[in-house]
Amino acid sequence: MAFKRLLRNKSALASMFIIVFASVVALLGYLITPDPTPDVNLQFLELATRKPGFKVNMLRLRNNAPPKETNIFSRMLFGAPSNFEEIPYSSYKIEGANLTIVEYSDVKTDLPLQKQYPLADIAFALEMDSTGKLPVWQKGNQITYKEYDGKAKTISLDELKQKVISENLTIRRFPFGTDRYGRDMLSQLMIGTRVSLSVGFIAIAISLLIGIALGAIAGYFGGKIDQLIVWLINVVWSVPTLLLVIAITFVLGKGFWQVFIAVGLTMWVEVARVVRGQVLSIREKEFIEAARALGYRNRRIIFRHVLPNVMGPVIVISAANFASAILLEAGLSFLGIGVQPPTPSWGSMIKENYGYIILDYAYLAILPGVAIMLMVLAFMLLGNALRDALDVKAVTTEH
Repeated sequence: MAFKRLLRNKSALASMFIIVFASVVALLGYLITPDPTPDVNLQFLELATRKPGFKVNMLRLRNNAPPKETNIFSRMLFGAPSNFEEIPYSSYKIEGANLTIVEYSDVKTDLPLQKQYPLADIAFALEMDSTGKLPVWQKGNQITYKEYDGKAKTISLDELKQKVISENLTIRRFPFGTDRYGRDMLSQLMIGTRVSLSVGFIAIAISLLIGIALGAIAGYFGGKIDQLIVWLINVVWSVPTLLLVIAITFVLGKGFWQVFIAVGLTMWVEVARVVRGQVLSIREKEFIEAARALGYRNRRIIFRHVLPNVMGPVIVISAANFASAILLEAGLSFLGIGVQPPTPSWGSMIKENYGYIILDYAYLAILPGVAIMLMVLAFMLLGNALRDALDVKAVTTEH
């Protein structure tokens, strides 16, 4: 009945769609980002601060090194170094076995910068000799070259031209523009989603583990154990959350996992208070007395009979804490003590670009800000919807 009530809530459905979509993006990660390199840190300084929708011609020049092979799971989680060097260009022409490009520039000059590359060097990973000479030979309309496998191969000049035009001359699009280093904003936002959701999941897992354990022990056994745990809860509760997170971060150090642990260690208090209050009321119920009379151990009573009956409030508070964890991580990254560069984070993206708000590039800070707002709003609305759906009185009244 509660699930049916939840599905009838339009705001809950919209929130779940946003959360599921963000989770899919975070899970697939580098497999779907326009920039699949580690930390989406591919930089084009000549393309810095380009507006959303920008596109440019790109020459993909094959690196003269053995190809780097990675499996799909490694690429999904960590990205993969590119086997190509990408060079923006304005125009090109092919003369014989060479390609000449005019490099991209906003400044119009009478003598634009031109560069020439052998077609075989663009298309293949060549093994250069000790003098740095390319192993490429032309005889008539045939091009012979040697790659890192050590075997000499031959290709016609027409086939080589067609291969370069179709595979190495591409158009790179930047749907959300670029930042001041020429990095793709869309890729940064997508990997930033992984950081925000990861800190939420891990922080909530830590807070639930500690909070449920302490809350259940305090509420079920009472006495001096209850007094001691309540004293600990009050002490931690009295310290401002952000200051406590900063203090723990300084102790653990800056970094990806340290932020997750720091946030999780500050969010268990509210869970413990709610669980304790629920357990205090449930332990006096008749079915708990019956379990004691049957000789069940306390551990079984707590795990099999008490905790299943407090999961409703815990789920609701976890949704709210998830939103708080995202905000805390963004705040820490904005202050420079959260996730460290070059790993992209929504908070660090705002920090790097907030100075552009008063210029004509406000989108650089607005885009990650909107992402934070949407994710936090989705979890808050979902938490409110869960509270209404799990309300026993409302369900009873309805039926």
